[in-house]
Amino acid sequence: MRGPDIHQETLFSTVIPEQRVPKDHPLRPIRDMVNEALAKLDEDFDALYAESGKPSIPPEKLLRAQLLKAFYTIRSDRQLMEQIDYNLLFRWFVGFSMDDEVWDHSTFSKNRDRLLEGEIAHRFFAEVLGQAERAGLLSKEHFSVDGTLIEALASLKSYRPKDEDEPPTRGGGRNPSVDFRGEKRSRETHESKTDPDALLFRKSSGTTAKLSYMGHVLMENRNGLVVQAKVTQATGKAEREAAVDLVDALGGSRRLTLGADKNYDTQGFVKEMRARNVTPHVAQNDTNRSSAIDERTTRHEGYRVSQTKRKRVEECFGWLKTIGGLRKSPFVGREKLDFQFVLTFAAYNLVRMRNLGVVPC
Repeated sequence: MRGPDIHQETLFSTVIPEQRVPKDHPLRPIRDMVNEALAKLDEDFDALYAESGKPSIPPEKLLRAQLLKAFYTIRSDRQLMEQIDYNLLFRWFVGFSMDDEVWDHSTFSKNRDRLLEGEIAHRFFAEVLGQAERAGLLSKEHFSVDGTLIEALASLKSYRPKDEDEPPTRGGGRNPSVDFRGEKRSRETHESKTDPDALLFRKSSGTTAKLSYMGHVLMENRNGLVVQAKVTQATGKAEREAAVDLVDALGGSRRLTLGADKNYDTQGFVKEMRARNVTPHVAQNDTNRSSAIDERTTRHEGYRVSQTKRKRVEECFGWLKTIGGLRKSPFVGREKLDFQFVLTFAAYNLVRMRNLGVVPC
């Protein structure tokens, strides 16, 4: 017998989001790892908030929501809150009940500065990485480094002489009329009026110069987990300078190997690495000059292995831009982009760790 198509709302319900999420859902182990990391940050959160006044939205929920944004390629905070409002899976992950009212999307903007002040993204990233280390997933000797361009949230029209006022518009509207054809532009005389931290950078000859930042990661070679991440201004030396900082952040006196592409094959960088007890397994750039790497390094089997493993860094950047949504910066300024960059790679590590079968302690 055919059942009737009745549209009657239930007045009361005893169902909770937990019951709607399958026991084998891939977000379950990730949520356990996230909660373990957030519990370790309890004192850091206390230091950021006053002891009196109106209770704030829990920072733990803000961070869980931002992780969902990376996991599911959600384009904006506004769209994220719409999803959390009607998606039971998202409500469960963030920590909402069925009846809880979601907050306004502007809440993220209001709280981001506070989380930036406490370097919460970096601390959360470190706690997640600590779980990977306790699970024996990290190599302590073999690493790879690379950088990628992230387009800034600024138009080329905003890149004008530093002492120039806002140009007039033609035909009405807010978009200024700028004709920079044939104009010589340099970082000494020009800057972006929208995002002064962004610099005009060309990835290679024959490509278009864009206002950009540069993101850098240090990856361990055993399982391809990111162990250090940072954002800098886009300059010709940024990759090598950032690599030195990332290696220094590892600490310790153990001899390391560092795989890298041809951009790192300079006498200065190789000397810097060797001074730090690091063997630079850098790809040889000997097309028009002599390489800084000779047969003393390339004859070893470890060099060949490092050159193979280092290419996995591109998987990290591919996930960052296609899944994590950071092909272009959603923010103005380097600090906010760095916050999201590090948090997105924490999400990347969580996914990798889930796939590798990590069980939270």
